[in-house]
Amino acid sequence: MSNDKKLTVLAHLDELRRRLTRSVIAVAVATAIAFVFANHIFYLFKLPAGNVELVFIEMTEMISTYMKVCLAAGIAISMPYLVYQFFAFVAPALTRKEKKYVYIILPWVTFMFLGGIAFAYFVLLPPALNILLTFGEDIATPQIRIGNYISLVTRILLITGLIFELPVVTTFLARLGVLSPKWLAGKRKAAILLSFVVAAIVTPTMDPVNQTLVAGTLIVLFEMSIWLAKIFQQREAPRIAAGLPKTDGKEEKPCTNHGRHEPSFPSERVSPTRLPES
Repeated sequence: MSNDKKLTVLAHLDELRRRLTRSVIAVAVATAIAFVFANHIFYLFKLPAGNVELVFIEMTEMISTYMKVCLAAGIAISMPYLVYQFFAFVAPALTRKEKKYVYIILPWVTFMFLGGIAFAYFVLLPPALNILLTFGEDIATPQIRIGNYISLVTRILLITGLIFELPVVTTFLARLGVLSPKWLAGKRKAAILLSFVVAAIVTPTMDPVNQTLVAGTLIVLFEMSIWLAKIFQQREAPRIAAGLPKTDGKEEKPCTNHGRHEPSFPSERVSPTRLPES
């Protein structure tokens, strides 16, 4: 390996170390803030279940659950900063076009993730928890462990938030030309089937109402992805028909050397001056 390549690898590793260090510090600070409001966070977690009394049956269960909740809240609070650090690390390897699209979708990533959490919290969780807590109560008295309850609620919130990123991801890939609305529309039957399979996995209950609600939401998100992909394709169609490039400006090669500039076009390279022949 040449010295230049060694320096490039070391520069990448040093950049990764700095980004990871900043991310860990951000999560630690956000987790410390979450400890201050831990009682309020637990109250919000318990609210969809109504007046259920949670118990813990192990010596370390409550403290471990307390730590998990605060850590999860810290990660959620610092998520925008973590996403920024990730894209800041990979930005030198992206072209100008890709950077532009990344900056456009960053706010939508946060918005759709929060929208998915809100949907799960206000729409999905209340009926699901009501069924789980009242089913068979005439036979046995429910005594729900707080660790089990928090794990279930956290998993549903996280998975639903990630599912709501589907339109953002497909729109980004369609904007880059990786996916097309025609290809997406051709996979509609498979998407509908997969929606019901994912709904059966995500939904904690076996009742068809909650599963259909989740599956219907997934299908709507998939159709939204097709619609957004068509919009971006229609915007590019006049430029392609006129023989214009899809992006404004010249395409920029990825820069992976962290600071050193290499000429991208032959016209930028300085040719050596030839001396006149004697």
